[in-house]
Amino acid sequence: MHKKMLASFLTWLILILLMTGCGLIATPPAEPGSSQVAGAEDMTDVVDVVEEGMVPVSGSSLRDGTYEITADSSSSMFHIVRCELTVAEGEMTARMTMSGTGYLYVFMGTAEEAAGADASVYIPFEENSDGTHSFTVPVEALDMGIPCAAFSKNKELWYDRTLLFRADSLPMDAFADGVITTPESLGLSDGTYTVEVTLEGGSGRASVASPAVLTVSEGVFTAELVWSSGNYDYMKVGDVQYLPVSTEGNSVFEIPVTGFDYKMPVIADTTAMSQPYEIEYTLYFRSDSIEAAS
Repeated sequence: MHKKMLASFLTWLILILLMTGCGLIATPPAEPGSSQVAGAEDMTDVVDVVEEGMVPVSGSSLRDGTYEITADSSSSMFHIVRCELTVAEGEMTARMTMSGTGYLYVFMGTAEEAAGADASVYIPFEENSDGTHSFTVPVEALDMGIPCAAFSKNKELWYDRTLLFRADSLPMDAFADGVITTPESLGLSDGTYTVEVTLEGGSGRASVASPAVLTVSEGVFTAELVWSSGNYDYMKVGDVQYLPVSTEGNSVFEIPVTGFDYKMPVIADTTAMSQPYEIEYTLYFRSDSIEAAS
């Protein structure tokens, strides 16, 4: 009887070993902390998300609240489709909703640091009602590259990413008093002035004439923007759409100036492509350049 039981056990053990060796029985996935770091050969193209001239914006520069914000990633494989920034007493967190479900954890630091860290400090995904995944992470500052490692569910590797949370995607009322030069703080009398303005965004080929004409009327500041192209058929400031005041030659718009000395977000719709396309830009109006028009 004992010999039969021993023979059965040995037969079962041999079958298990054979199946494991053939890959029929999967070994448990490694714990994230013991996983390898993704090498250069595992990485797709990496882009630099930090733009020249960016200055970090801390939480103390913002009012408490929750805001929709644009978050850029250095890799298209870690694509953020929606992001909410929460500010509370100078501290910031961001809830990033991803385009896919391929990552189990993120870690605020490098992939090398993540691989050697305790699993208790990993940030797991939160599953939304529509099946998408979100991660809520601390944000040291806006307009600053923040290292973030992401753990791939399929590859079981840590990947280096860089995140950038854009201050220019926030509404003006998100900024604390004194951070942005408001039209009211300039104390300008009604009249016509000129102001230097810089355009950023899009492909970088478009520009606007500088200085621009600035009109002040009953506390409302309006800038006349002359584009380098005649292919823009409307602009948006916030939720308000503005049509061109001139359709001959280059596109010309009159839009309100919501603030100075910061990158004011606008949208311009171009007809230069196969179909109309809205492009996000920023306008930087320099308050120290304002002069009365001659």
